[in-house]
Amino acid sequence: MFGRQAKSEIDSLVGISARIEGDLKFSGGLRIDGEVHGNVVALDGADSMLIVSEHARIEGEVRCASLVVNGFIAGAVYSSELLELQPKGRIHGDVHYRLLEMHGGALVTGKLTHEPQPAYDEPVFHLTDIVEGSAA
Repeated sequence: MFGRQAKSEIDSLVGISARIEGDLKFSGGLRIDGEVHGNVVALDGADSMLIVSEHARIEGEVRCASLVVNGFIAGAVYSSELLELQPKGRIHGDVHYRLLEMHGGALVTGKLTHEPQPAYDEPVFHLTDIVEGSAA
């Protein structure tokens, strides 16, 4: 949906019986089935994919490109590409996203903020600059 081009390969897994105390930094794809008490942050934001399963619990900030939530997150969420909230997904905290897909039953307790696509660093020309030949 929405022309999704997210990385679909999972490189790492936090198992259902695992509990991590402290920040978790990852690259590529990560699936969390257990608990993380700390921030979960993608190192390579462009291709990162995080899946929070229905058994997972994260208490901390989450930052990545693509995020699928069917578990519980208590903390701010920053998704630079697609955020998908599945039916059992729960987020208690402010959410910043570019694209949002929210299924029936999902819950967000916090502020939803749409972050537009980043601006390009290309120069901006005005029509009068081009007509007068002053554009470099």
